[in-house]
Amino acid sequence: MTAPPGSIESLYPFLYQGTTAASGLLDQVRQSTIAKTAEILSLRRAVRDAMAGQLLACAREMARRFAADGRLLAFGNGGSATDAQQLATLFLYPGGTARPLPALSLASDAAVLTALSNDIGVDVVFARQLAAFGGKSDIAVGLSTSGNSENLLRALDEASRRGMLTVGFAGYAGGKMAELDSMDYLFVAPSTSVHRIQEAQTTMGNILWELCQDALSGSAGLETPKEQAHVPRHSR
Repeated sequence: MTAPPGSIESLYPFLYQGTTAASGLLDQVRQSTIAKTAEILSLRRAVRDAMAGQLLACAREMARRFAADGRLLAFGNGGSATDAQQLATLFLYPGGTARPLPALSLASDAAVLTALSNDIGVDVVFARQLAAFGGKSDIAVGLSTSGNSENLLRALDEASRRGMLTVGFAGYAGGKMAELDSMDYLFVAPSTSVHRIQEAQTTMGNILWELCQDALSGSAGLETPKEQAHVPRHSR
């Protein structure tokens, strides 16, 4: 009997094959690990080759926003909420001699999330926060594996209306995020595996942070007046 796609059995078939000798089980675990590593390396290379120029341009624009006293506001649902928190933490507390940059995860305040969800609806949990906190020098970063989350789409539209730089991370073919006119930069991990998508998105987030740090370390020309901080929409 074939395990359904996405089930635990399909991901780790060697755990569901009955009695197996220890040496055989270890060999299957090893082969599974090697296969998954090859998948993520291949996806990361594909993303690098397709989006290197966009990542660099986005990081430079982010650096301009930070130089104009802007902040990074990241958000997502489920595992993407964790990724948003990790991204905000990377910018805010990078460690070492790297420059700390103001960043906030909009998915981290349980009181705000539950109040908005209960009183108004889950579709506004990020848009309402951006309306309260966001300014035209800020950066809105929405993370999704499908690219279809309605609360992210509404948040990115709200961020765009407020002149924020809008950055999206998605998987598959980009989903509805790829159709937004409000998106400045969209980085798509072209995979149908949620695991591989999130791993690639984490890599892209770290690349943006590193390139942003590089841009700020040679910050001449990055200082942009706040009233001119917003940029035209970028092609995807």
